[in-house]
Amino acid sequence: MISIGIIGAGIVGERIINQIQQEGKAVIKAVYDEQPERLEFLASEYGVPVARSLDEVLHAGIDWLYIGTPPAFHAEVANLAASAGIHILSEKPLAHDAADGEKMVVAAQENRIQTAMHFPLMYKPAVHEMAKRIRSGDIGDVVRVELQTHFPDWPRLWQQNPWIASRSQGGFVREVFPHYLQLIHRIFGDLDIHSHLVSYPEQADLCETGIIAHGRTAGRIPFLLAGISGTGQKELLQFKVYGKEGVLTLENWSDLYIERKYQERQLLDGFAEVPSLFAAMQQQSTFLVPFEEGLVVQRYIDLLLQE
Repeated sequence: MISIGIIGAGIVGERIINQIQQEGKAVIKAVYDEQPERLEFLASEYGVPVARSLDEVLHAGIDWLYIGTPPAFHAEVANLAASAGIHILSEKPLAHDAADGEKMVVAAQENRIQTAMHFPLMYKPAVHEMAKRIRSGDIGDVVRVELQTHFPDWPRLWQQNPWIASRSQGGFVREVFPHYLQLIHRIFGDLDIHSHLVSYPEQADLCETGIIAHGRTAGRIPFLLAGISGTGQKELLQFKVYGKEGVLTLENWSDLYIERKYQERQLLDGFAEVPSLFAAMQQQSTFLVPFEEGLVVQRYIDLLLQE
């Protein structure tokens, strides 16, 4: 069983704690967050050992460190962990920007540690089924790939914090798009983004409210990326792959549908089990997304957010 320390215990960090305790694939040695009241809550709710500093976590005898801080601090924390010989699981996006991401990759390589990105889609049975059907030719030749995201509010009502609405670190392009860009890249290879249009509010410190981008995959398949917030529609995330013989839609993270010509779409189920994130970390599985792949995604994000 692997041991893990946690830095940054917001909502996603709490989900990590809950997942670890439910699966029993790892043991939490220490949790640190800059908000003392947050640590008090987690200690009371989950019984996790809390630390008074990052340094205390790094000296807690851990195999892995989960970095769940805002993106601007990822590179600094990762460098300290790598220098201590600790493997790193990083929240997405990899870093504040590609320059910081490159530093993280170099630190990991120089210190010969393992790395992984927290991309939960990689551990969902529906996603593996989708990839299998695409690669097997079940939907025929792929002619288009689309990502459509709609948010009635950003940040979401459950997601309020000082940075997630900021132009410097937040926004749905940084928070949601990386999951799908990594998936598209894993299935179809490098992406060449030809054009993009990003919309920002008048208030200079607030994040994007809309984006449209298009380009081609390494196999010359056209793709379209679109997102919008602040509209009169409930949240909807749709990743669609159009084939000549059928269309696959991954909706709201885990619902997989297939459509055939002149037929209603069908919800698929009964998928084969796949290893969880922490099982993959334990097994050093190829399902893990290393920092090098996270850096590729980071470069896509940086490009998409350019005005």
